Amino acid sequence: MERPFGLLAELTYRCPLACAYCSNPLELARYDDELPTADWQRVFAEAAEMGVLQCHLSGGEPLLRRDLVDLVRTAADLGMYTNLVTSAIGLSRPRAEALKAAGLDHVQVSVQADEPETSDRIAGIPSFERKLKAAAVVKDLGWPLTVNVVLHRQNIDRIAEIVALVEELEADRVELANTQYYGWAWRNRAALLPGREQLAHAEDVVRDARSRLAGRMEIVHVLPDYYSEYPKPCMGGWAARQIIVTPNGDAMPCLAAHTLPLPAPSVRENSLEAIWDDSPMFSAFRGTGWMQDPCRTCERREIDFGGCRCQAFQLTGDATRADPVCHLSPDHGLVTEAVEQANAGSRPALELLVPRPHRG
Repeated sequence: MERPFGLLAELTYRCPLACAYCSNPLELARYDDELPTADWQRVFAEAAEMGVLQCHLSGGEPLLRRDLVDLVRTAADLGMYTNLVTSAIGLSRPRAEALKAAGLDHVQVSVQADEPETSDRIAGIPSFERKLKAAAVVKDLGWPLTVNVVLHRQNIDRIAEIVALVEELEADRVELANTQYYGWAWRNRAALLPGREQLAHAEDVVRDARSRLAGRMEIVHVLPDYYSEYPKPCMGGWAARQIIVTPNGDAMPCLAAHTLPLPAPSVRENSLEAIWDDSPMFSAFRGTGWMQDPCRTCERREIDFGGCRCQAFQLTGDATRADPVCHLSPDHGLVTEAVEQANAGSRPALELLVPRPHRG
């Protein structure tokens, strides 16, 4: 059995932003009892013992954890590559310098748009200028900088301007990732799913930017699942590469696994290794034995592993069915219907989206 190489430590779901595409769970109050410092440090040690090489510190907004510097130091001392995934709200220079001294290796900053009005409206608070200042601090302190931009119907038409902004920030890498429809994004899908012409324009911009910026900036472009012929291999295969630990200590193989009718194992009660090896949450969809047709007899079954189990459950109520994104799925009509609606004309305005509640 494969061992994980990545740990995504979701330290808190508290966040100053109110993005309507947030993938955090809808029931945020369930995660208010956050793991204390000592428990997170134990989890990091167990992860390192299993061979985990990368520790991604995320949320919510991880900078809201007062013990973040201590947690970074622990992960770094264990030999893991540490990456801070942040909105950059609260990344002052003194805080950044302390994180640098603790051994933080990389910073990923989210940006909602290329100019203040749109960015602040999507984020739910005035934040654009603070993000730019924080990105400048990241570069000044010598960190590699990744800028993450979640694309959707409300900002994708300005992708060329977004790329220009990222270039000005001297980012080493940019993730232009279309929204994945879980959590708050699922609730707001009708206003977020872009149309075909928008996607075609974005692909042209990305193609030109990759050619122009080759050797200077890595550009990752993730298309919406709904427009794909085949599904993506969810997380590289169920419970194959990464462990996610939520703020309250639940462990999952992917970000949306809390939606499945499976008991969530907790690091408060079990070791990370026992959870990875034996828990129903992690073993339910390993390999191909769980598959129904058409996946069971498909030549792609060990390429895309039937697609996303959480998406299959969300759309069909059965986590063992083929991901409806796949054009071979008997449920593919559920996806084509949503796509056709996205291309039918006017969509709800951004102001009508259901925002993620502020929890600071």
